[in-house]
Amino acid sequence: MTRLFALPHPTALLSALVLVACSAPDTPTPAEEPPLVSALALVSRSVQMDDDLPGRVAAVRTAEIRPQVGGIVQRRQFAQGAEVKEGQVLFQINPAPFQAEVDNAEANLKRATAVLGRARQQAERLGSLVDADAVSRQLYDDALAQSNQAAAEVDQARANLARRRLDLGYATVRAPIGGRIGEELVTEGALVGTADLSPMARIQQIDQVYVDVRQPASMLETIRASAGQGGEGGGKAQILDARGEPYPVSGRILFSGINVDAGTGDVVLRIRVDNAERRLLPGMFVRARVPRGAPVEGMLVPQQAVIRGSDGQPRVWLLDAADKARLRSVQVGKVKDGEYLVEAGLQAGERLVIEGQDRLREGEPARVQAWAGGAAQATTGKR
Repeated sequence: MTRLFALPHPTALLSALVLVACSAPDTPTPAEEPPLVSALALVSRSVQMDDDLPGRVAAVRTAEIRPQVGGIVQRRQFAQGAEVKEGQVLFQINPAPFQAEVDNAEANLKRATAVLGRARQQAERLGSLVDADAVSRQLYDDALAQSNQAAAEVDQARANLARRRLDLGYATVRAPIGGRIGEELVTEGALVGTADLSPMARIQQIDQVYVDVRQPASMLETIRASAGQGGEGGGKAQILDARGEPYPVSGRILFSGINVDAGTGDVVLRIRVDNAERRLLPGMFVRARVPRGAPVEGMLVPQQAVIRGSDGQPRVWLLDAADKARLRSVQVGKVKDGEYLVEAGLQAGERLVIEGQDRLREGEPARVQAWAGGAAQATTGKR
């Protein structure tokens, strides 16, 4: 026999579930954990502000190799782009014509010397005879004049020989200075002369280089003051690469020989840089970090710690003794190495929030950890 069971009404079922839910005990909601932030304690210290100025590298000395005599280039005796020493042979011009002129000048000197010897003997003989009234005084004077003329011709022949020997030496072209030589601008077999417009090669001394930068003339005295003196070898400067990183070189600002550009009112500052590793090459564009004024006492804060509201005013988050967040307006000035120089609004010893500001609310507590992004300027312990 089949048994039939009646199902409960849906409304009754819903009522039973509501009664069960109401009879369950209340579960407490866990408290929200304070946000974690990174902070550091502000420290006042001496700060030297700098200006990064564009500049161009120039060789400390440049020499254009030009022929001092004309002729056919026989040999090039250097490697292009190599370092050469002062006096090193660079080119050899055909010396045969100059050697022939030297030989001819030597022969002329010998002939003039022989003529001088005969003229002196003649003058000596007549000198003894004129005392004995054997010859006339006029004849002796003529012989003495011929002797003096022969002596002058010897001097002229000797000077001509020296000149010809000098031309022979010029046929061997040597480096006037030491440095790095560029490409050859004439080839072997080329005819060169003293009137040529282009040089045979160029040598640039780059173990030291100059970096020329422009600065308003009004800033000159400030730079002099920061250098501590106004003469040769003044203040130090850093040379930066395209990424803003300093080259491992040392530079000093030269204040001698400064001129003001009448059109722009700028002065060209010349910085002498030791360049032993040849990292800086003539013609390169670099940036020079030049000190601006004397060091000042102040505080530097990371740029990421400064936020700006809708009005554009800079603000920072601080932590009080109870680790509660406080928002404060500040005044910041120039940037140095990614940090603002604080002009007003902060005091040494206050704890500044560097990371996690977006999770803070005015007057609410925070969990604090040491900021790992900078050097150990201070601790984050409570004051």
